Amino acid sequence: MAVGPVEYLVVAFPGARFADAIAPVLADAVASETVRILDLAFARRAAGGVVERVALREMDPQGLVPFEPPADQPAGLPQITDLDALERLPEEASAALIVWEDLWSVPLTRVVQDAGGRLLAHERVPADGGDDVITLLERLAELKQRGVLTDAEFAEQKTRILAD
Repeated sequence: MAVGPVEYLVVAFPGARFADAIAPVLADAVASETVRILDLAFARRAAGGVVERVALREMDPQGLVPFEPPADQPAGLPQITDLDALERLPEEASAALIVWEDLWSVPLTRVVQDAGGRLLAHERVPADGGDDVITLLERLAELKQRGVLTDAEFAEQKTRILAD
């Protein structure tokens, strides 16, 4: 069975603003079959600094986001109570952990495999659109070491990165 890439993000928001602002957009992504939600968990930092889990029905009382944990849920998914990101959660704020599978890429993966192809790289572009030079050079060296890049391609890309 082809499986799309699995990703997650953690978003923070004041109070319990999930249902009125975030849930409708997430529900649209699910309805369009672009993504399949694998996990949706919530936490809040109460007055006094204690972080506690919050139930989906409290954050989404109208049930806008159709979510049932899938029976074939992959192992090793992050747990909201274990995330370092919650250390930055302000008092009286909430956070959502959204874990999803990118369904749009499953048909593409099948076609590539049927054509005898294979996935060579899957990277996530940082939210700010950039990366530091050291990280880019390390990734480039890894591609060369794996035989994805020739010596000439490596040298060309290295020059480009250092020139930027």
